[in-house]
Amino acid sequence: MNIRKLNRAVHRDLGYFFFGMAIIYGLSGIALNHRHHWNPNYIITQESYQLEKPSTELSGKNLSLHFLEQLDEEDNYRTQIVTGSNLRIFIEGGSINVDLVSGNANLEKIRKRPVFHEVNFLHYNTPRKLWTWFSDAFAAGLIILAITGLFVLKGKNGITRRGAWITSAGVIIPIVLLYLYLNA
Repeated sequence: MNIRKLNRAVHRDLGYFFFGMAIIYGLSGIALNHRHHWNPNYIITQESYQLEKPSTELSGKNLSLHFLEQLDEEDNYRTQIVTGSNLRIFIEGGSINVDLVSGNANLEKIRKRPVFHEVNFLHYNTPRKLWTWFSDAFAAGLIILAITGLFVLKGKNGITRRGAWITSAGVIIPIVLLYLYLNA
């Protein structure tokens, strides 16, 4: 097998093997790049309500359940904290802040964002040692894919002509942007 065939075989097989990882890191990379626009891990919803105050003197869990019943959340009760005239009730998947004087309430619910929560979990390298080894292998595979990719084509579209210009642009742009960011 000549070097050109070996290069193509390595490039092809690594591309197939690391396809899933490329999708995982691509999706989570885009999500994490824009985390100042949105929360890539969770969907947070907030709603305001005017709740009826209890007709009798209630405290503790009973007071919380009085308000939760009005929102049909009594089965989700976990605990509560009272600070002055503010009651914060923690429920499964969120919390409710109730102003005990006015009855104004804000319900905040949090749920995992489908797909993105999982790929970000992997991208953050949250799992254990085996994942670290596999993601390191992926990083090494990307380096090999980049190098072998330079030599897949030959002729006018290869690395000695058109490919050289495109590769140069792909190297120069990050260097220029890094220079601009560091010297801004």
